[in-house]
Amino acid sequence: MFQSFFPKPKLFFVSVVLWTAVIMTLWYFGAHDWGRYLGLGVATPEDNQIVGIHYFWSPTFLWLYVYYAIAVAIFAAFWFKWSPHPWQMWSIVGSSVILFATYFGVQISVALNNWRRPFFDLVQAAFTEDATTSAADFYNLIWVFASIAFMAIFVFVATRFLISHWIFRWRTAMNDYYMARWKQLRHIEGASQRVQEDTMRFAGIMEGLGVSMIDSVMTLIAFLPLLWSLSGYVTELPIVGAIPAPLFTAAILWSLFGTALLAVVGIKLPGLEFRNQRVEAAYRKELVYGEDDFERAQPMTVKELFGHVRRNYFRLYFHYMYFNVFRSLYLQADNIFVYVLLIPTIVAAGAVGFTYGIMQQVLTAFGQVSNSFQYLVNSWTTIVELLSIYKRLKAFESAIAGEELPDIDKEWLEIHGAPDGDGVEPVGPGV
Repeated sequence: MFQSFFPKPKLFFVSVVLWTAVIMTLWYFGAHDWGRYLGLGVATPEDNQIVGIHYFWSPTFLWLYVYYAIAVAIFAAFWFKWSPHPWQMWSIVGSSVILFATYFGVQISVALNNWRRPFFDLVQAAFTEDATTSAADFYNLIWVFASIAFMAIFVFVATRFLISHWIFRWRTAMNDYYMARWKQLRHIEGASQRVQEDTMRFAGIMEGLGVSMIDSVMTLIAFLPLLWSLSGYVTELPIVGAIPAPLFTAAILWSLFGTALLAVVGIKLPGLEFRNQRVEAAYRKELVYGEDDFERAQPMTVKELFGHVRRNYFRLYFHYMYFNVFRSLYLQADNIFVYVLLIPTIVAAGAVGFTYGIMQQVLTAFGQVSNSFQYLVNSWTTIVELLSIYKRLKAFESAIAGEELPDIDKEWLEIHGAPDGDGVEPVGPGV
């Protein structure tokens, strides 16, 4: 799944993490200001509060673009030289472009959040008896919003187009890799389905989950510092009172609680989804053989095979029922959680300078951070499906490496036996 597309996957992903940590550490401990030596201007903290599209060509951003390109060039050059790979342009350079495009999209959200404070403060000021706001003030801010929104649309469409091509290249790499080793793989139960359908589903799910995961990580990088600074407007939290960085702390603890809760109640789902694919594959294969052989797909055999399908689906329905109960309860509570946290601050708004515009910034920043930390909560059912596909493709990896098959595949071979001399797997009802 991975070595077909990435060079030396384990070392590669470890090096990605380590190199990212080095580059980010350098950035936050002084490298963010090195752009002035290239004549790109002096970066200041106020760059992050700019309202308008010129936010994206402030000195901080201009140097970030150059800094990221240099970091990627060094990393790619190392891997191109040390471990050349036929898909390295897509797996290394393409991945780097997608990461940057995703981060840029998140920064658009930050730019929109910067816009919220002056706009909603203007709304609040317009409601006072001695208001001096004019329609022109609102139209100017609406135009600022529109310019940022148009950029958001362009970046979103371009990023999705690139990601779709990137994912299909990964699927192509998997397909080529498995077909080159077909003699080793053909005895695995449902081998043809795993090459065609499972690689397709793996690529499709990775597109959705991968984009969401990258977006969540980039959102945390962009919004956590903002939420930390906005916590200065919140005097205390209900029940616990005053604590350091209250919004920041509450977002992390609440999200960890939800993730742990759903991981516990959904622990049985990956195995059931995997078995569901097996019983469906056995039923489908018997029907396919029945198209050419009158002796196959007889009523008793088909009835027994479909009985396995029915039994496994009913078990899935039961476990998803209580999983959805807990998931729905958590998500509904999440809708109101931040408002509960802000009640003491809203009550004392006049004394602490908490305006309507700041409140909108807090709601947006808290929601972005909370949703990012809740990545597993929001994606758990899709992750379950991906895990089941991973288990099926893992059998391919084991066969190629000459390793022992996973237990669930050994169970199938014990029931059905090894392939016949002509290479056609015997298929029966006992799944």
